[in-house]
Amino acid sequence: MALELMRGNEAIAEGAIRAGCRFYTGYPITPQNELFEYMAKRMPQAEGTFLQCESEVAGINMIWGAACTGMRAMTSSSGPGMSLMSEGLTTLAAGQLPCVIVDVTRAGPGLGRIAPAQSDYRQVTKGGGHGDYHVIVLGPSSTQEMAEHANLAFYLADLYRNPVIILMDGMLGQMMEPVDFDLVKTLPVPEKTWALRGKGSGARKMIYAAPFDDPGLIQLNLDLVEKYRQIEEKEQRWEEVQADGAELIVVAFGSAARASLDAVQTARAEGMKVGLIRPVTLWPFPKKAFSRLRRSTKAFLDVEMNAGQMQEDLERNLELDSGFRRRDK
Repeated sequence: MALELMRGNEAIAEGAIRAGCRFYTGYPITPQNELFEYMAKRMPQAEGTFLQCESEVAGINMIWGAACTGMRAMTSSSGPGMSLMSEGLTTLAAGQLPCVIVDVTRAGPGLGRIAPAQSDYRQVTKGGGHGDYHVIVLGPSSTQEMAEHANLAFYLADLYRNPVIILMDGMLGQMMEPVDFDLVKTLPVPEKTWALRGKGSGARKMIYAAPFDDPGLIQLNLDLVEKYRQIEEKEQRWEEVQADGAELIVVAFGSAARASLDAVQTARAEGMKVGLIRPVTLWPFPKKAFSRLRRSTKAFLDVEMNAGQMQEDLERNLELDSGFRRRDK
């Protein structure tokens, strides 16, 4: 065991490099600047490429170019920058190009403040751009998990040829905790027969974002829908803490889940039947976690650092019209 004391932003950057990321581009924005600075230092040491681009729009399109070659590529930003990346992100999804985007959320709306928040949940899980597309969204809650999720994100991106977003917040990005990279599991890298290899490498291959003829566009959307269905079926991830037999289950993700866990443990010590479900994949939302519990649990408490954006997914999956009644207070 080799523990390193790192900020969350640094852990996710180092995790990405150890996962094989060799192309990073970004634009400075608080509260993810430590990730940006870490990549500026470490990518040359790893014989990778670091580019500070002129804007987030440029950055996501540079990622598009790198992803076409099969290279593991990553960028990072926060809410306003994620908004600017939205068109490039939809193009990456339509082109079925794997990449990883880290969103270290700041409080909004608009340019917002640099205080930590979870207010980008709806933007990244429902799609900030246009078209019928989804991206896989992971929600780590510790510095150790950030290192692990960087590795997992690249694996899922390559496996499904799809962008993956890691959703954090300023609190997770700034806090320091010990990280053990020996605990990060090595995951296989799928063969990328689809990737561009250069003019002299044999048969010419072409990657496009979306066909413009109606039959081609219809088929692309059908293919994407089937892929998203498979992702929803196979990649739901969550953590349960004393959920069996609980009368009240707290539902929280990211840094809000850390505070919620303390509250659940305190309640348990006082004899209350309280449990916790922490969604790890925010898309696909882990509806399987609730299918078993919604018939025996009396109430679910949604805890978020926003105005209740995950509540929409929670309500839909609990089927409130067949037994549960919403209470905002």
